[in-house]
Amino acid sequence: MRVFIDANVLFAAAISPDGRSAALFLLAEQGFCELLTSPHAVTEARRNAEVPYPDALKRLERLLHNATMVPEAAPSRAAWARRQGLPEEDAPILAAAADAGAEVLVTGDRAHFGPLFGHTIGGVRVLRLADTLNLVLGTKSGE
Repeated sequence: MRVFIDANVLFAAAISPDGRSAALFLLAEQGFCELLTSPHAVTEARRNAEVPYPDALKRLERLLHNATMVPEAAPSRAAWARRQGLPEEDAPILAAAADAGAEVLVTGDRAHFGPLFGHTIGGVRVLRLADTLNLVLGTKSGE
């Protein structure tokens, strides 16, 4: 299963190595899923961690070794994502996930992605972290 990780999940995994976001990276290491992200998501995660959590930047870089960096989507694709109800700053996330062939986009951004939770948009199912962990574990055990 290909799982695209939004910036807030990257950030959470970096600042809380024992948390649920970090668990997703452990599942990927164990072959339960393939993690994807984009430069846009990584830049946002770094920016959020830089000042309040400088030690988290090193953890973030280590975590990124277990994720595939996919290209940013074209502006026309970001425009498509904005038409799905996302603001300018989040549209590139959905667009990159869709273009990369991700099956799931995992995010904790309820304010912007909340209305899309549980829906499949452009071939990508938008899920919260808990739902993603359940899906990844259920898929592997059901194979």
